[in-house]
Amino acid sequence: MLIQMVERVKKAKLAGTVIVATSNDTSDNIISSLCHTNNIKCFRGSIDDLLDRHYKVAIQYGANAVVKIPSDCPLIDPDIIDKVIEYYIDNHPSFDYVSNLHPASYPDGNDVEIMSFRALESAWEEAERQLEREHTTPYIWENPDKFTIGNVTWETGMDFSMSHRWTIDYEEDYQFINQVYNELFPKNRSFSLTDILKLLNDKPELRLINQEFVGNYWYMNHLEELKNITEYKSKLNIE
Repeated sequence: MLIQMVERVKKAKLAGTVIVATSNDTSDNIISSLCHTNNIKCFRGSIDDLLDRHYKVAIQYGANAVVKIPSDCPLIDPDIIDKVIEYYIDNHPSFDYVSNLHPASYPDGNDVEIMSFRALESAWEEAERQLEREHTTPYIWENPDKFTIGNVTWETGMDFSMSHRWTIDYEEDYQFINQVYNELFPKNRSFSLTDILKLLNDKPELRLINQEFVGNYWYMNHLEELKNITEYKSKLNIE
């Protein structure tokens, strides 16, 4: 699944250098070996401090901007990656950080964040809370007084972020993703978001596989810690 996701990310025209940034814990030796066997660049860093991991991989590769895509998004659409990166480039240097998550509108599992190295370095130097270190970017998007923040929304005007779950945390998520690949991959190795939506329209029973977890964002576990998630609280009907 990780290999397939890396291949999808590499299909983005603006992807640049693609690196699997895993931990230096022995439990992730299998990830390092997998990358080596498949000629995928791999960097190993802190298991808990992902902000440090992303900062150090940026230094190693001399990056002037870093795109963060979580590895639990094996159905991510390369065109969405390009839209977020293109928006950042077209408006450079207006934004320190651009994502499609604040607020989110695409189906969950199409998460793209891009930040300047300067913004990443500032967060690395200043972020102190465990949540900020563990999830890399909260310090940036939680401090719009320090950083200029941009967002890309789905051009259709629709919001499927809380109704379509294409990410993986549970066994049912894997079963859903596996079914999507079984249906679409043999016909088109580069199947798109539109192809997945058409499949779900033709076979709505597939959505039932992981339906019980729809709308289960990681934000829900940090509502007391986060300041600027008004849009999520609204979607969850939380005051």
